[in-house]
Amino acid sequence: MASSNSNKTSVPEAKSAMNKFKMEVAKEIGVDLKDGYNGDLTSAQSGSIGGEMVRQMIKRQEEQMSGR
Repeated sequence: MASSNSNKTSVPEAKSAMNKFKMEVAKEIGVDLKDGYNGDLTSAQSGSIGGEMVRQMIKRQEEQMSGR
């Protein structure tokens, strides 16, 4: 069975926008995320970035669905 990369962007054109969003979220929550290698981050820091990104995306989608 071939391994799948879940870190792949479905729409390649969205990759830069997602990277920008990730950097903004990291800054908002106080995580020092750099371009390139970030192996010095703890798993908790990395997870907090991803979790906050998901929370913000869900909130935006709910607002869009409710017509706000």
